[in-house]
Amino acid sequence: MTEQKEKKVEEIKKEAEAMKKCPVNKALYYIEEFLAGPMCGKCFPCEMGCYEARIRLKKLTEGQGSEADLFALKRIANEMLLSSRCKRGKDSAQFILEWMGTDIYKEHIEGICRDKECTALIEYRIIPENCAICGLCADACKYNAVLGEKKKTYKSGYQPFEIRRKRCVKCGECIKVCPTGAIVIVDVKVKETVGV
Repeated sequence: MTEQKEKKVEEIKKEAEAMKKCPVNKALYYIEEFLAGPMCGKCFPCEMGCYEARIRLKKLTEGQGSEADLFALKRIANEMLLSSRCKRGKDSAQFILEWMGTDIYKEHIEGICRDKECTALIEYRIIPENCAICGLCADACKYNAVLGEKKKTYKSGYQPFEIRRKRCVKCGECIKVCPTGAIVIVDVKVKETVGV
């Protein structure tokens, strides 16, 4: 049974690495899957540490993290690494700590996701100068988040398309169909001159 759980932990690691680009998102995915499956819950540092780590990681990916969360996350992972009774708990702590030495976690506190994957920290914008007013982005959007009117050859005065931020679910379908590369992903909290 223990060997089966060890195998499952390795599978979760591989899934996190394959499915997520952002290290904070990887850690969150890993912890959520670990809690749902191979965690045995027999030792307090691992059980409580994972639940608390999930809360802190979720706050970071949702743009609500603080220095206190970062400090707590580091403390939790170090405690798990030292005090967990099995290899699974120690591996989970190691997975969280893997990127703690870099600025990636800190950047999430500042509202920046390098990999543009944490949806609360990014938004999609259309660069007006690059917009061909073709309407392919509006056609591709299932959520009616793209506002504008397709250009007709016999009319003039068209405005470039715009993305309504409150409706946008950041699925990326508009980027896939844009022939001119007019749609970009930017950090929400960072003042961008692109598309403003």
